[in-house]
Amino acid sequence: MKIGLIGSGGVGRALIGLIGERDDVELIFVLNSRSGVGDQSGLDPKKLYEFLGGNRDLEAYEKVGFGVWKFDEILQAFKVDLLVEATPTNKRTGEPATSSIRLALENGVHVVTANKGPVILHYRGLKELADRNGLGFGIGATAGAALPTISAGENDLLGSRLLRIRGVLNGTTNYILHLMETEVMSYQAALQKAQEEGIAETDPSQDVEGWDTAIKMTIIANALAGTDLALEDAEVVGITHLTIEDIRSAKDRNKRYKLLGELDLDAENPRVLVKPVKVSGEDIFYGVQGKNKGIQYITDNLGEVTILGGASDVRGAAAAIIRDILQIKKNF
Repeated sequence: MKIGLIGSGGVGRALIGLIGERDDVELIFVLNSRSGVGDQSGLDPKKLYEFLGGNRDLEAYEKVGFGVWKFDEILQAFKVDLLVEATPTNKRTGEPATSSIRLALENGVHVVTANKGPVILHYRGLKELADRNGLGFGIGATAGAALPTISAGENDLLGSRLLRIRGVLNGTTNYILHLMETEVMSYQAALQKAQEEGIAETDPSQDVEGWDTAIKMTIIANALAGTDLALEDAEVVGITHLTIEDIRSAKDRNKRYKLLGELDLDAENPRVLVKPVKVSGEDIFYGVQGKNKGIQYITDNLGEVTILGGASDVRGAAAAIIRDILQIKKNF
């Protein structure tokens, strides 16, 4: 399968590295906001991975780099079976990723995206476009990355109706809460350590204020339960107000805080709720520590189905993209 990639940051570079370990995926072009590289006969992903370790100017790559590009011209110049979109999320407009995804689907190219913006804002329209053109539209990396929230839901919940969804879906906040409890750190100290270790972003607001969890919960519900939820309808509280005293008080009662996303699909007006919750040892999420995550589906026929793990890092996110690519390769 011939692949094109937009986005050469942490996840994009990790994906290039994983492609270099396989022989069933061929990388044809890679683009970033300023430059690109392409070769219809195939790029060497191992060489490109090393190059990107110290240089983001793709125009300087061997003889096949180039400068400013237009995506419609790229699609004409380089024939690919599938586009991976892995640029940073814009949750307000979803651009420029939405336009790139739509153009690829209109030109008969499957799409896998790690970008939450187009999915949170335009999932239904993009999925209908993909279905209409007989194409795959993989979104697993947007809703849990290494944790298989979408693929498990699509395959393993067939024949049952989703009643509720619960999830610890942000590895950054889970790690910060873990540090606050186990190393008796203040929120600020734990955040700083997470940033130093590369787990938290320089601007961690989307994670620590709860919006990343809200986005993932909304994506999961819309993709698996057919809802049409909007992010602005979510009720969201983050972890920034929690203190060492809060953490210690919960621990004294054999509980610990988790940033929990919840959705009751049987409610009259379902909406995503995200807030720090004290869970006891009987709760399935009590043991989800460090960077790990978890999702729990409560169904009418299958009962409670829970998946735990999927620690947050760029390699895990890249592996989730590979998972979607191979699923599309298998089914189309």
